[in-house]
Amino acid sequence: MKAIRLHGSDAESLRYEAAPRPSPDAGEVLIRVHAAGVTPSELLWAPTSTKANGEPRPRPVIPGHEFSGVVAGLGPDLDGVAVGDEVYGLNDWYRDGAQAEYAVARAAELAPRPRTVDHVHAAATPISGLTAWQAFFEHAHLEPGERVLVHAGAGAVGTFAVQLARWRGARVIATAATGNVEFVRELGAQEVIDYTQDRFEDVARDVDVVLDTVGGETLDRSWDVLRPGGRLVTIAAGSEATTDPRVREAFFIVRADRAQLGEVAKLVDAGSLRPVVARILPLAEGAAAYSVELRGTKRGKTVLRIAS
Repeated sequence: MKAIRLHGSDAESLRYEAAPRPSPDAGEVLIRVHAAGVTPSELLWAPTSTKANGEPRPRPVIPGHEFSGVVAGLGPDLDGVAVGDEVYGLNDWYRDGAQAEYAVARAAELAPRPRTVDHVHAAATPISGLTAWQAFFEHAHLEPGERVLVHAGAGAVGTFAVQLARWRGARVIATAATGNVEFVRELGAQEVIDYTQDRFEDVARDVDVVLDTVGGETLDRSWDVLRPGGRLVTIAAGSEATTDPRVREAFFIVRADRAQLGEVAKLVDAGSLRPVVARILPLAEGAAAYSVELRGTKRGKTVLRIAS
């Protein structure tokens, strides 16, 4: 099969090349991948460079762990999934990902894909949709009527977070660049702060929940906008190795969850969540999706189209 493979530690070592087609083991599913999402910061995450036991991961590895496609094969001892099912999901960070013609995932890591959108938009959903879901409902325990600040509301996670918080009944404040202010307001934010013009801490006060997708100085400044008892959640890659106990407690990496994927798909099909795709590239140009030029200020997520 053809795949994007990482031979080193940065985007310069990504190659489009032939790779062995995987085979599913017990409890696993072989997916004919139709589309795969791109998360540039994934190259910085610990699972990309180390095994679960901390040992270095052998190179090359296939990145891009979220996908939408069709079940092409089944491993032993598997119920509830059939060849031909259209599914989407997020496979294990410590194994080869989905920027390839075929990928393997455990049955618990996928669910029937949303049917009101195509494979490209379905593939843009698992990481961002599950991240927003887990940030708000597992980590922050968001309640209706609370005030939420979402950083980078036009980004891959931000677009889902704004919509999901609004669906939950929260009062949504978001930050965005000038050209994205109206777009983020259309997603459901009641207040949008143009971070190129204003410091968010001068505008947002007594916030119940902050979702930080940026890190660095933005994360440092976010503590001051929380009300007493407020909660901050961060997914910024730079927070993974921090020694700050507050940040360590606030940080998490999204995990696959079949039931949550099912709930997110229902919200997409109901029109409550709209996946936002920034750009679509063919698999052969997948390495370019990680370049600084393509990352930039954009709306939503870059997706690789692999099969029609």
